[in-house]
Amino acid sequence: MNPVQSWGAVAVFATTVLMSCTETPAVNMNPWNPRLAETTAKLLKDTASVAEERKSELNALAQWTAESLDEQGHADLIFICTHNSRRSHLSQVWAQVGADVAGVKGIRTFSGGTEATACNPRTVAAMQRAGFEVAQQDTVHGETNPTYLVSTGVSDMACFSKKYGDEPNPSEGFGAVMTCSSADRGCPLVYGADARFAIPYVDPKVSDGTAAEAATYDARLEQIGTEMLYLMGQVAARVTR
Repeated sequence: MNPVQSWGAVAVFATTVLMSCTETPAVNMNPWNPRLAETTAKLLKDTASVAEERKSELNALAQWTAESLDEQGHADLIFICTHNSRRSHLSQVWAQVGADVAGVKGIRTFSGGTEATACNPRTVAAMQRAGFEVAQQDTVHGETNPTYLVSTGVSDMACFSKKYGDEPNPSEGFGAVMTCSSADRGCPLVYGADARFAIPYVDPKVSDGTAAEAATYDARLEQIGTEMLYLMGQVAARVTR
């Protein structure tokens, strides 16, 4: 996919193509999973309503990412929450979707925690409802911490719980994005990070075991997806290489 400098053009184009999958202009969305294409089209429209107070930190992250791309040819982002089980995984996969939709090359997305637990099955279920293809690969990290291969039809990502400094995450030169308030407070210094940003989300865990569980996870996925699409659109508008 070719880099696109205007996010407005990306949004209009991607919405049209994701809905129809019949045209073949600059950004070819045909390989995308159909359900994920529909979800992404909806969230692209929602980027227009991202709150101004959220845009401030998102724009700062976009500027750092664009500068890293211009100066180094790549930008690594690690999304961090306490347990690396919900919000950080959702941010990782949607940031990659955003980069692919915006045609921004050289971005690698990762996730991690201040401790390792597991990618929560409710997170996996929410991804599947949104249209990601998810397959359990192995239990090399322990019976309770399986690896899930998450596919968009364009990009594949391995999701399992890990500390932010564990492999395969980069050890230096990355942007650290704190996706929960507790990790933001408890981890004021992220070792190896070139820059640190706080973009917290309410934990959908509050709904676990209730009738509102699926709706709560879906709403958080959509909020994160919308903001990551906005983020990568801003990166595309700023990068000059």
